[in-house]
Amino acid sequence: MNELTRRSAIVGGCLACAAAVSSCAGYGAGTPAPAPAPAPKNEAAGAAAVKAVAAVGDVPVGGGVVLADKDVVITQPAAGTFKAFSATCTHQGCTVNEVKGGTINCPCHGSKFAMADGSPAAGPAKRALPEKKVTVQGSSIILA
Repeated sequence: MNELTRRSAIVGGCLACAAAVSSCAGYGAGTPAPAPAPAPKNEAAGAAAVKAVAAVGDVPVGGGVVLADKDVVITQPAAGTFKAFSATCTHQGCTVNEVKGGTINCPCHGSKFAMADGSPAAGPAKRALPEKKVTVQGSSIILA
């Protein structure tokens, strides 16, 4: 009787599945799975690419850029000097919308902040914009 019945085929298939599943059970509780090999990377280029928020050429001398999606305003009050501040106005939490005429301006109630240090220059805001740390790496501005 070498005939393969449907019942034999199903039982054999179930046993094969059970064997495959049990061989994976060694990675359950108490036994960590092996760590995947790290992907090769260029750390210097990778760090700048991940944290770069703007290009040096995007920030005009005597002006700045508002990056609302990152909650940051980057200014260049003097050539080669870059400053960064929160883009959230300290008056009532609106997002500032421009850097113009030497100030960072909020559209909601007219608050203006000095682009060199974030201090209030006009309007109802009484507190400075919180400063954020930035560095320049090559042609990229990096938010720390």
